[in-house]
Amino acid sequence: MDIREVLKKIENDEFFPMFKKLYGNREEALKYQKQRYIKAVESFLQTYEQRSDIRIFSASGRTEIGGNHTDHQHGCVLAAAVDLDIIGVASFHDEGVIRVRSQGYDDFSVSLDELSVRSGKKDSSDIVRGIVARFSEMGVKIGGFDLYAVSDVLSGSGISSSAAFETLIGTIIDSCYNDNKAGAVEIAKTGQYAENVYFGKNSGLMDQMVSSVGGLVSIDFMDTDNPKITSFDCDFEKLGYCICITDTKGSHADLTDDYAAVRAEMEGIAACFGKSFLRGMDETEFFDNIPMLRRKCGDRAVLRAAHFFGENSRAVMEADALIKGDAEEFLKLVRASGDSSADLLQNLYSSSKPARQEIPLAIMMSKRILAGKGAVRVHGGGFAGTIQAFVPLDMADIYIKEMDRIFGDGSCIRLNIRPIGGVEITAEEK
Repeated sequence: MDIREVLKKIENDEFFPMFKKLYGNREEALKYQKQRYIKAVESFLQTYEQRSDIRIFSASGRTEIGGNHTDHQHGCVLAAAVDLDIIGVASFHDEGVIRVRSQGYDDFSVSLDELSVRSGKKDSSDIVRGIVARFSEMGVKIGGFDLYAVSDVLSGSGISSSAAFETLIGTIIDSCYNDNKAGAVEIAKTGQYAENVYFGKNSGLMDQMVSSVGGLVSIDFMDTDNPKITSFDCDFEKLGYCICITDTKGSHADLTDDYAAVRAEMEGIAACFGKSFLRGMDETEFFDNIPMLRRKCGDRAVLRAAHFFGENSRAVMEADALIKGDAEEFLKLVRASGDSSADLLQNLYSSSKPARQEIPLAIMMSKRILAGKGAVRVHGGGFAGTIQAFVPLDMADIYIKEMDRIFGDGSCIRLNIRPIGGVEITAEEK
């Protein structure tokens, strides 16, 4: 679509039906997104002056609701795509290169003739290279494209900006070069492959899956090649609550070892029983053999495995409670999840930086503000980043104001669930 025509359609609110699906009906939000998209298109034009034909894509961040560190053990999770997203303006060509300018980050390009895994320090170009390599293995012929991206997904805050970026790239390639044949689940797997193999981060599949599929989803990763995905609707506001996350401003930099240790210790326990991961193990056998496991793996590994068994079941029960509309049961389970992450999983702060305890502080203050109402827990991978709170609607303004007072203006964000994952905004207009 001609870039001038796209700008005209945005100005005339012709994309508002899609905007409302992605960002809700609030007039303020829609006005913001209109200006955001206009600015993104204009920035693309300034960056790639020779391009005149464009398409626009969007991929969401995600909020983990249940299943803290269960996905990499083939467990169950409950999560939702959110209305914080990354948008990309793209123009396609046959020059054999992908050029990316992302607001706030260094520009980079990826040659389609060089798709091998790089050694040394990793960056976003490795993610793109890995996704292209995976599509190439699937037999997809990729010409190339120029991309300008801008993101509202807070980097390093536990809403998974990396998965949103991976989903954006995968959606762009699948849409333009593969006639959307891969689909949301395969795009998620491709993103995880790039992150694991090309970026060197041994992550699970939850983040990419939720960003790509969209909506509120319960996912069973017992068979990671064919995860069981159950989508369902739940209006938290009708239950009397809103979802808030608070960015505690703790950095995720240098935490790779902390994340890797969680997975390694859980899999070390599994290996004692001849298993590769904890899912499918007999929980009773685990508890019966704790003396042996302490000697072989250490106490923290035992505690983290115990967290998995409880958290895996809770994720399923949380989904059941929401499907039934049982807010009290759901909140009770969320509180138990938060306690387990703190006491057993031990991912509220890094043991290498014991004086930096932003997440425990945020949880303590949240409980003080909520005074026994709602629920609060660590959000995402942990060790630094965000907390999640389910806040009664009549307390939302007070809660947000107080958390902003402690962690800075704009730190506490009220989230809405986004029903759509990776998507081409301009698809219906072609």
